[in-house]
Amino acid sequence: MSENKSAHLEAAELVITRTFNAPRDLVFELWTKEEHLKHWWGPVGFTFTSAKLDLRPGGLFHYSMVSPEGHVLWGKFTFYEIVVPEKLVFANSFSNTEGDTVRPPFSESFPLEVMNTFTFEEQDGITILTLRGRPYNATEEEIRFFGSMHESMHQGFGGTFDKLDAYLAALG
Repeated sequence: MSENKSAHLEAAELVITRTFNAPRDLVFELWTKEEHLKHWWGPVGFTFTSAKLDLRPGGLFHYSMVSPEGHVLWGKFTFYEIVVPEKLVFANSFSNTEGDTVRPPFSESFPLEVMNTFTFEEQDGITILTLRGRPYNATEEEIRFFGSMHESMHQGFGGTFDKLDAYLAALG
């Protein structure tokens, strides 16, 4: 990788930290079990419709959601590293029904894959989740575009994490 591309990649890294009023083991479980993910994963207003989860390095979380307008979107996580209950590393992408990686419907410039590292830390029964995401196997144009989308991604993850908060509260 060229120094210039490496610098762009570092500058494009998305970092979000969120605190959840629940123990780390529980928050980690909600990220790694389909029966929980279907209740909170995805943008606000979307309905989770199907999923298959194979939680292991090389395994997939392949899922679909329906937008408020009725559009079906497929996505997937390809897991690279799982350290229970401390860390999840996965490439996130849009996909088709067969699980093949595809371009997102909203942009030809958004990276095909985003490598995400989620760390889960516990302090006094509170979980601190840190997300670090960056384009993976991306062109310089895709890296720049990803960097320009940070505000939108902060809003999107904020809504998703709000759903996780509500789900945690419902679990009691």
